[in-house]
Amino acid sequence: MNRFALLIAALLVSLAPARAEEPAAPRGVVELFTSQGCSSCPPADAVLGQLVRRGDLLALSYHVDYWNYLGWADTLASKQNTGRQYGYAATMTRSNVYTPQAVLNGRTDVNGADQNAIENGLKKLEGLGQGLSIPVRASVNGKEMDISVGAGKGSGDVVIAYFKRSQTVPITRGENSGKTITYINSVTDVETVGMWKGEALQLKLPMSVMDVREYDGCAVLLQQTGPNGEPGPILGAAGVMAWTQ
Repeated sequence: MNRFALLIAALLVSLAPARAEEPAAPRGVVELFTSQGCSSCPPADAVLGQLVRRGDLLALSYHVDYWNYLGWADTLASKQNTGRQYGYAATMTRSNVYTPQAVLNGRTDVNGADQNAIENGLKKLEGLGQGLSIPVRASVNGKEMDISVGAGKGSGDVVIAYFKRSQTVPITRGENSGKTITYINSVTDVETVGMWKGEALQLKLPMSVMDVREYDGCAVLLQQTGPNGEPGPILGAAGVMAWTQ
């Protein structure tokens, strides 16, 4: 190819519409249940931020509301987040919940402030064949979100967890009074958008439906559920970062 042809080819590439680069498939999912009113939670919030920035895990923060009576109402908490944590407790046959709790791949839990426990827990699950074995991909194309789920054994729901990328909150009362904390990937809403029955699945979701929510991105989880809809093992996952319309 001569220099003129190379120049034209380079120009065509530069004029091509920009597309967001798809992130690499995560090797695990960490769901942190936390509260602004819990004095044990800031170290766990910091660990979650480190995991997010590292990029090889899909890490989400769910703020719960049951510590609000301590004098500070968590500005990011929701009953839905609390319900998800109690759902995991039912799945794991636990009689109680706690913060900071990190649930790994929807299968087991560790102290969310203990990064080594998180790392070792994910490695153990992977060694047991309980990692993210089903490929999931998600991307935004114009006014649609495309989701693809690969084939495999079993069944599950396609769940979307919408989150805010970063929020800094000054806390003026309660156990963390006087602290200003930045929270990463705080979940604002969770919904089920499809069912997977072991065969390859393609979904298209209109962005117009999702625009009513306040979020910067989302996580797409392929997750098994219990008889009453309680969350269970996560079989695959993908993240979609912030976009503009």
